Amino acid sequence: MKLEVDYMVETLKTVLIPMIAEGSVEYSDINLNKELGFSIEKIIYNEKTRNLIIIAPDRPEKSSLIGKGGWVVGRLREELNVNNIHVDAYSDMIIRIYRMELAMRKLENIIPNMETPSLPLKNLNDLLIQRIKNLGEFNFSTNFESELEFLKINKRLKNDLIGDDLSKDHKAIVALSGGVDSSFSLIVAKLMGFNPVAVTVDPGNIILPSYFKNSVETLTNSLNVSHEYIEVDMSIIVNDALDGKIHPCGRCSSTIETALINYAKKSKIPFLIFGDFLATGSQSIISIDGFWRINLPAMLSATKGETKSLSSYFNITSKGGYGCPLINEVHKKHPHMRRYSMQRILRETRAGVLEPGQALNLITRTL
Repeated sequence: MKLEVDYMVETLKTVLIPMIAEGSVEYSDINLNKELGFSIEKIIYNEKTRNLIIIAPDRPEKSSLIGKGGWVVGRLREELNVNNIHVDAYSDMIIRIYRMELAMRKLENIIPNMETPSLPLKNLNDLLIQRIKNLGEFNFSTNFESELEFLKINKRLKNDLIGDDLSKDHKAIVALSGGVDSSFSLIVAKLMGFNPVAVTVDPGNIILPSYFKNSVETLTNSLNVSHEYIEVDMSIIVNDALDGKIHPCGRCSSTIETALINYAKKSKIPFLIFGDFLATGSQSIISIDGFWRINLPAMLSATKGETKSLSSYFNITSKGGYGCPLINEVHKKHPHMRRYSMQRILRETRAGVLEPGQALNLITRTL
């Protein structure tokens, strides 16, 4: 094991040190077939951030470059003295790009047919174009660095992003649970000019514990976003789950979605935004009863790492583990229910949302 790691690190150092010495660089098609048995699609180094991106052809090569337990990239980061090394697979990027292209085509069909022009949708379309052109190096925090800093200090956006002459009405409801995915969606919705109202469905502490509520209040205060709670009765779902009759996640999600859809109908706000990673592509924005439902992370082909990174800018962090206190209690009382939680984790893994290592950690925590 040590010999393999040492060989990989020394081989990659031989290639990378001269590149990094040049400053900010981008190299394509680096032939390492003789040394490693494969080529590297692209290497991107940013001298300002001291971040290094290595794009491998496919997942097997990506795994080799990361090394078991991250030993190769860990050693490489230390010896190259860079801040961060991110390794991606070009095959995964192609799928993400194609899904964003599908979403962009859908937006380009929707935007011209709207009764009133939608600047937020146009901004979303522009964001998709940026990510498609430069997915390997795209970083939400860096891309919106000045807007985020301005927003953090002033609790409002710069006028060059949202004109003063535009309506201040809410254009979107954002379903906010306090997790990193819904927090990511609220931040992006704010940046895109939706002037969102955040809505949290509250089924009680066993599903929405106080630490999620603290995150909700921290973020909405930081962004100066209006926020409302909707109370729902999930006592039947909770009791049936604790009795081992059902796995609660599907029914819980359905109840929350129904409450938010009813809220959207009553409020007549045109967009309802969720922090879902599925459905992707053209199905990431669909029309429902006169308003548009958007799965924002899915539309942008975001990864869990990206939602965590952007949310952390406003001190929203992942709590680790899988699910809410209810599902954890169900796992303890009825171990056979764990398999259904694992199926949900694997569904996101197959979709490319979770890395295999992330999925393994979540599955391990359910056991």
